Amino acid sequence: MPQHTMIPKERIPSLRFPRQALPLSAEEHSEIRQKMERATRLGNGEHGKCRIVFRDDEGLKAVETTIWAYDTQNIVLKYGMTIPVSRVVSIEFPS
Repeated sequence: MPQHTMIPKERIPSLRFPRQALPLSAEEHSEIRQKMERATRLGNGEHGKCRIVFRDDEGLKAVETTIWAYDTQNIVLKYGMTIPVSRVVSIEFPS
């Protein structure tokens, strides 16, 4: 995976996300959906964090946070911050 820049979650509201979806395969989309479900259970049940790797208008970034909820459009983080699902590259869990 290409190099990404780690950012604090508090910086997310200041980022700009292009409207066009990332060119991912159906398999990659399915894997992201499964990991969003797992991360939401982990976040709500155990307050466990995951790493969300995503692309904004400047490049590849990552944030370590808990996922509170998600729908087909957005991943919802603490304080109502959101990341568009269409801009997510991967979701990773600590070992």
